[in-house]
Amino acid sequence: MEEAGAAAEASAPAAQTLEEQLAASQQLVQELQDAFLRAKAEAENARRRAQDDITRAHKFAIEGFAEALVPVKDSLEMALQVEAPTVESLKEGVDMTLKQLTAAFEKNRLFEIKPQAGEKLDPMKHQAISMVPADQEPNTVVAVLQKGYLIADRLLRPALVTVAQEK
Repeated sequence: MEEAGAAAEASAPAAQTLEEQLAASQQLVQELQDAFLRAKAEAENARRRAQDDITRAHKFAIEGFAEALVPVKDSLEMALQVEAPTVESLKEGVDMTLKQLTAAFEKNRLFEIKPQAGEKLDPMKHQAISMVPADQEPNTVVAVLQKGYLIADRLLRPALVTVAQEK
């Protein structure tokens, strides 16, 4: 009988230890679930903020360009208000306004494509409108009919060119 009592006493601490381990495990599971839910909510908030930032960026993407163009419009309006303009004053005003517009383009990374005569045709920047006989290498620019434009590295409009045909 003493053996049964000793075995019961030995199993009591073991049972208590198992219960403590179970309680500790359950507490850990609860803490991990809470941490997971917080992390999930934080990730969702970050995703929502990023989406809002993208939406705002799209909405106001041209704001800087528009700000750069306002002085150009102001200059044109002032030119129209001049009572008796001379040809020279009009030419000077148009030249100054063109400089403002060019500065606005450069500030906003809108660049001209100005191919030179003899330059090799680049189909990524040039559009050949016609081919003419010329005393230069075939498929090289003979004349520029219209400048092209890039926005940063992206083609907005190709330069329209005439190219030399093969002899």
